[in-house]
Order: sequence, then structure tokens, then C-alpha cells
Amino acid sequence: MLEEVERWLTRRSWSCDDRPLNRLTDARAADPRRTSVSVVLPALNEEATVGAIVATIRRELMEKVRLVDELVVIDSGSTDSTAAVARAAGARVVHRDAILPRVPALPGKGEVLWRSLLVTSGEIVCFVDADLKDFSADFVSGTVGPLLTDPAVQFVKAMYDRPLGGRAGQGGRVTELVARPLLNLHWPQLAGFVQPLGGEYAVRRSLLERLPFPVGYGVELGLLVDALHTVGLDALGQVDVGVRVHRHQDGQALGRMAAAIYRTAQLRLSRGHLVRPALTQFERGEHGFVPRTHAVDTEERPPMREIAEYAERHAA
Repeated sequence: MLEEVERWLTRRSWSCDDRPLNRLTDARAADPRRTSVSVVLPALNEEATVGAIVATIRRELMEKVRLVDELVVIDSGSTDSTAAVARAAGARVVHRDAILPRVPALPGKGEVLWRSLLVTSGEIVCFVDADLKDFSADFVSGTVGPLLTDPAVQFVKAMYDRPLGGRAGQGGRVTELVARPLLNLHWPQLAGFVQPLGGEYAVRRSLLERLPFPVGYGVELGLLVDALHTVGLDALGQVDVGVRVHRHQDGQALGRMAAAIYRTAQLRLSRGHLVRPALTQFERGEHGFVPRTHAVDTEERPPMREIAEYAERHAA
């Protein structure tokens, strides 16, 4: 590991206990305009978990204390009761297709995160995945904490244990097999991030609006790499929030995620000739193995500040 990264680990890695809630609310009260917080949950068919997450954030961080200003669930086309459950729990629910309708929506998590900037107003934006179980408000207060208390910090990722099948530390298979090797080999300054692909992180809007967004699974790696090049390592941090439990993907879904992440990395490495944007996987059928070819996410959305509707909204 680079000496620079070893120093960074001692200066920019924290526990959520390092910043108790009263310290964060005091920081908010001192400068409420610059410390407004929006929490965004991208959701697709998450009726089983989204309600408990929304209810916890409302109760712990909007009612008991005023840390979060707005809580928005972006529904990316759910066919279950995700929207109704989230609304009943106290979130504002916006359908992906209702945001920036002149630009047809593409499938993918990054697309939803990009569009969320148009329907939120907080100077700090905190993203939280909607499939988390046993959710703790520490995922939000922990990641926004350094942004509220240190103006030099721009981007904060959550770090946590990821159990799988009852065994600690066995989750995050795409992280260990794809993302961590890519980062260590090509962006060694980012080798200190424990969960580089984690979906829980908080970022200053002034940085987010300058970054392109891969529309699919590559969004977390893309944002992290581009943030490094935009604001430097010392503006990035991570906070230990304990344990993350969520619904695990099957092996083929993980393969598609891995391909999208590799594609995102390769684009940033070369900006030239690209790998073929398709992945063939195999399923056993009645007469043997059947190939199934899937497109790999290749689109990226431009920095939000280049979108006319966003510029007009912020000029008003």
C-alpha cells in the first residue's frame, strides 16, 4: 500500500461513534444553509425493506433530531407496492420517468441516482440502497457526519462487514474479485477503501453535479474514481457503520455487475478503444447449456450542471 494511503487511512477513516448526533446537529445549526441534507433511496421492487428504512430515517433523523431535511425514494419502475409502502412510511416518492422527461430513461441504478439531483435540494446528498435489512440510522448520520464537521471533506463512503450465509466477511464478492484488484492495480490511491462499491455514501452536491454518472452498476466505481481525479484523495473519507445485511444476488447477476464495473474502469483507463459491450453467460436447458447474451451498461450521463433544467432550477 502506498505511504500516502496509509496516512490517509489514519486521517480519513472514522467510526460513526466519533461524531455523536448532538455534535452534528450543532454543526447544522451553525450553518443551516450549507449543511442541508437530502437522503435518496433508489428502489426497484423493494416493498419488503424500503418501508422500514424510510421509517427509521424519519423517526431517528427527522423527528427526534433535525439532521435530514428531505427523504426521497426514486422508484425506477417497480411492479410491486414499493411506492405505496415508501409513501406510507413517510418518504416523498418520485417515479424515475417523471424526472427530466425530455430525456428517455435508461434502465440502471446510476440513471436513478443521476436524475435524483433534479428533484432534491440538499447541499449534501446521501444515497442509501433500499434492500437493506436491520437498517440503522448510522448509515446516514455516519456518512454525512464528516461533511457537516469538516469543510475539506467532499465524499464519504460507508464501510461495514458484509456477512453471507451466516459467515462474517464473505459478502461483497464483486468487490473482492473485480473492483478491489482494479483499484489496487490502476488507482492505488483508492486501495484504502473498505467498501468501494457500497451503495451508502454522502457527497456534496457541488461535487456530484460535476461528475458523469454511469447509468448502471458501474456508478459507484465511476463516481469514486472521478471524485479522486476531481478533488483529490484527502477530500475523500470513509466511516465504519457496523454490519450491512441485504438481499444477495445470484451468480449470473453478479457476473453482469462485474462486466459493467470492468467496462466503467476500462473507459476511464483508455477513453479510447473499448471492450465489446456484451457478456455471454450459460444456463442449463432441457438439451444442455444455453448461451444468454446480455448487453453491458455502456451509457453515461453527463455532469448534471450541464443539463439546462438543472441550471435553470439553481439560477432561480
